[in-house]
Amino acid sequence: MAEEVKVFRTWSSPFALRVIWALKLKGVEFDTIYEDLSNKSPLLLQYNPIHKKVPVLVHNGKVICESLVILEYIDETWKQNPLLPEDPHQQASARFWAKFGDDKVLQSIVWGVLLKEGKELEEGVLASLENLKYLEEEIRGKKFFGGETIGLADIALGWLAYYLDIFEEILGLKLIDQEKFPSLAAWKQEFANAPIIHENWPDRDKLVNKFVAMREAKLGKETPK
Repeated sequence: MAEEVKVFRTWSSPFALRVIWALKLKGVEFDTIYEDLSNKSPLLLQYNPIHKKVPVLVHNGKVICESLVILEYIDETWKQNPLLPEDPHQQASARFWAKFGDDKVLQSIVWGVLLKEGKELEEGVLASLENLKYLEEEIRGKKFFGGETIGLADIALGWLAYYLDIFEEILGLKLIDQEKFPSLAAWKQEFANAPIIHENWPDRDKLVNKFVAMREAKLGKETPK
């Protein structure tokens, strides 16, 4: 009997991309259901009534929500190409950096930089650079956060390899440069160019338009061109 694997996502969500990457790295076939979050489908609301967000994974009728939780489920269910190492300490470390990415790095860059201006933006840049320093130290001497292969932390932090360049372009500033963050810059390149990652990035121009509009809406004005 064929397995039923469905992913509810939006075209632009970096959280949903994690699930796509993980399934493709595992070689798992799945169906994609694209959601419009301004007009959520009854199925999405049924499957994720608490957060009402993507991604949602449906596997043989079982529903799993929250991208980091879904990644762990995928890794437990399909053992090929493991995302987590066998060593418990290394597993804990991967989970730590994945969570650090969401709780600190993403928050400081999106909410502290992309959606701010003036003095608040300057403070957000400083906080973001501080967080990125920790990632630089962690990745130094390694190809990926997971070692020689893409692992859980790489997938969780993977948005940095594409979305960050877009944010930097919109704002006219550079957060990860070769000089300050040589190891992180090399990782970004390595991760972004891995075939399964590279093949699944959303359209860049559409993302630029989306985030410019998001910034303008948040700041209540048009961003100077």
